[in-house]
Amino acid sequence: MLSVSNVTMRYGSKVLFEDVSVSFVPGRRYGLTGPNGSGKTTFMSILSGDLDAQKGTVVRPRKFGVLRQDQFAFDAYRVIDTVIMGNRPLWAALEERDRIYEKSELSDADGMRLGELEGIIGDEDGYTAESDAAILLQGLDIPDSLHERRMGELQGGQKVRVLLAQALFGKPQALLLDEPTNYLDLDSVHWLQDFLNTYDGTLIAISHDRHFLNSVTTHTADIDYETIITYTGGYDEMVMAKTQIRSTLESQNAQREKKIAQLNEFIARFSAGTRSSQVTSRRKEVERLQTNDLARSNIARPYIRFDQLRPSGKHVLEFKHLTKLYGGHKVLDGFTCKALRGEKICLMGRNGAGKTTLLKSLLNNYPGLADKDFTLDSGSVFWGHEAQIGYFPQDVGATIDTGIEPGLTVAEWLHRWNPAAHVEDIRGILGQMLFSGEEGDKQTKALSGGEQARLAFCKLILTKPNILIFDEPTNHLDLEAINALNIALQRYEGTVLLVTHDHDLIDEVATRLWVFHEDGIEDFQGPYAEWKGKHN
Repeated sequence: MLSVSNVTMRYGSKVLFEDVSVSFVPGRRYGLTGPNGSGKTTFMSILSGDLDAQKGTVVRPRKFGVLRQDQFAFDAYRVIDTVIMGNRPLWAALEERDRIYEKSELSDADGMRLGELEGIIGDEDGYTAESDAAILLQGLDIPDSLHERRMGELQGGQKVRVLLAQALFGKPQALLLDEPTNYLDLDSVHWLQDFLNTYDGTLIAISHDRHFLNSVTTHTADIDYETIITYTGGYDEMVMAKTQIRSTLESQNAQREKKIAQLNEFIARFSAGTRSSQVTSRRKEVERLQTNDLARSNIARPYIRFDQLRPSGKHVLEFKHLTKLYGGHKVLDGFTCKALRGEKICLMGRNGAGKTTLLKSLLNNYPGLADKDFTLDSGSVFWGHEAQIGYFPQDVGATIDTGIEPGLTVAEWLHRWNPAAHVEDIRGILGQMLFSGEEGDKQTKALSGGEQARLAFCKLILTKPNILIFDEPTNHLDLEAINALNIALQRYEGTVLLVTHDHDLIDEVATRLWVFHEDGIEDFQGPYAEWKGKHN
């Protein structure tokens, strides 16, 4: 059983949650939800024991897996060993056994201890540990060729997947996963969903992937109103239930306030008259009905709307024979295609397949958006009449930090992209994206990843391009912002090129797919559901 009792956590005057008591039942899979800054990661750290609550107690099972966020902690270890470390009793037994065998001579006590250790290793399935770890790594797209490498030799995204395998290893009684789909491509996300749906322990997962939560979770623990409320069902079911509960409470409060107003009117009219007993009883009724202020929700929903200053021509883009090599490996091999106005094209494929490379190739000669360190080996790109591009790169922070000039506030930075815009318009757009009041005076260098992403959206809203190019825009967004982006892209009348691993974005936005396979790029003229039906 994993549970907390009377747990409180606050930072200064900000209360994350207070006197929270909740039990997480074995066999259930919980999504831990709440907007950025609500305390999800803090609560997860309290559950794992990495952080002490300011008040309250935590009960944990003997074996639990945690997705570690420190990508560099295991750099000196083999990949396969890093995974096996997820079973701490087994790893401790293996290390002690190796130390004993390194001795030049073994004592009787050593022999006895070796027998005990072999018993532990057997009980923990240690004799199949490497093959079990390899299966997890393969499912997460870490090939056999990397299993014997040191973690320090892997790329960041690969490290995250190894750490995910570590958390899943050893049949833990509980799993604590903070953003497990980060850096995973869609195939790996689907593999993880299938794995977790067969997991019979207690799962608690933080994720900004709505489809992942709806596919995996049986319950939702929502951090809001300075507490944690558990709902039955996935994310969408939680939102519906939460809205209904809130509406019911507000309606009940309104009815009570109306009744109180009527009683107070009676008291005011007859307090000095002969109906003193009736006045007294009504005063008691007012005290009984006195409404409590509803706790304020910490959910903030941005409003995103992408417009065009003017539409592009019908033929937006044509490119021929695009070729790009990295170290002799052809990432793009003569890809040729056209795009028409209004198409919403999603680029799908494994990490490292070439999706970002294709976007950089298309922008190679576009003024102001070309990557100065990128060169196309061969091929030609033609943007159509009146093509105006708004670009959201993977490293969106770099485009803000190196903006027009350093040291700008959020409002000043945004105004530079359209000096003719009124200050009220700038403030209005910032307000839409939750930069309200003093937030607009924050310096750009002090922004978090989520704030940088929202500011980049502000720029696209202000400049009104007729072509939007997004390279993994959801990396730093919470669920409310991702949902707002999804709706905005569906309503946008211009052309969209989108790289994402978010299932719902692909399913609900794309009208066409460029699917990256090992043997080339498939141009599928249709939505994701049709492509999936064809390939199942």
